[in-house]
Amino acid sequence: MTTHETYIKRCLQIAKNGLGITRPNPMVGAVIVYNDQIIAEGFTSTYGGNHAEVNAINAVKDQSLLAKSTIYVTLEPCSHFGKTPPCSDLIVRHNIPNVVIGCIDDNPEVAGKGIVKLRASGCHVTVGVLEAECKAHHKRFFTFHNKKRPYIILKWAETADDFIAPLKKDEQKPVWITNQYSRQLVHKWRSEEQAILVGTNTVVADNPSLTVRDWSGENPIRVVLDKDLKLNSDYSILNDESDNIIFHGENNTLPVIDTNQTSWSIHPPLNNSISASYIKIDWNLKKSIAKQICDGLFKFQINSIIIEGGSQTLQTFIDENLWDEARVFIGKIEFKSGIKAPQFSGNLISENTIENDTLKIYAKD
Repeated sequence: MTTHETYIKRCLQIAKNGLGITRPNPMVGAVIVYNDQIIAEGFTSTYGGNHAEVNAINAVKDQSLLAKSTIYVTLEPCSHFGKTPPCSDLIVRHNIPNVVIGCIDDNPEVAGKGIVKLRASGCHVTVGVLEAECKAHHKRFFTFHNKKRPYIILKWAETADDFIAPLKKDEQKPVWITNQYSRQLVHKWRSEEQAILVGTNTVVADNPSLTVRDWSGENPIRVVLDKDLKLNSDYSILNDESDNIIFHGENNTLPVIDTNQTSWSIHPPLNNSISASYIKIDWNLKKSIAKQICDGLFKFQINSIIIEGGSQTLQTFIDENLWDEARVFIGKIEFKSGIKAPQFSGNLISENTIENDTLKIYAKD
């Protein structure tokens, strides 16, 4: 491993501290090196706060060393004004002579402009160090900007005989296939992604809350597919523990959503005081339901989502080829009969044992 790769690897390590808190910004890591010694590190703060480069520069005790240092970053420094000033301007202002970048920012507002600005100021810029690893790290950010949709993670648990749920239940609660450690891992995942989606059938059958109660972190935005607006505030998923988005197909007097805005549009209460954003889609276009959902989520700047619905909801996204990862738990129990697990094909990228459960993670072919 080269010297540049060693420091970019460290940038990737510390960048993960921003997982789940920086969205919709990318979780960038930055390291400042002087005389082959790391003198400061930084990662992206909660959305609206400092970027990684700012935090790293501010952490240097002797600011005079910056003019003789190298700054390493996982992603091209920004060149535009957003919630904060451009990081490329800050680097230039401190006369940092060397900049090493993992990968170029595909955001049209940046897209190489930060590199041009740095080089024009006299900085020596190196691009593409551990590029594949950096792109994989920023997969949510790149998917959002390049594919105009969220990064989509499919998640389900299935029995040893390939069933996702029994046909009938005695109680309105989940029938657990996995153990408590697997379930806690799912709550960790929820804290890392911006939103989570289920269909009406899952809400009616299990009454889930879809929170991170078994982990420390922020609850994801809850997205519900409720074609006929059957659900009301009696269901846990529609309480005030998180924001809610409801996709429906009803002709009603709901206010028109301004999807060009950059913040939430929370409409007046409906169905026993549900506060949510309502998005109407055409359910008759059966081959593009998932696409319509993705379009709506993109307009609300949702950059990642876990699809945790039932077999029908999951299969809808699979059939439209709108997914990036599938995380599949396989338990030891058998149902003998029930609702079959989704059918899909993908590249197995990891397989692990969690006590008596097996977790397989796939990437789309």
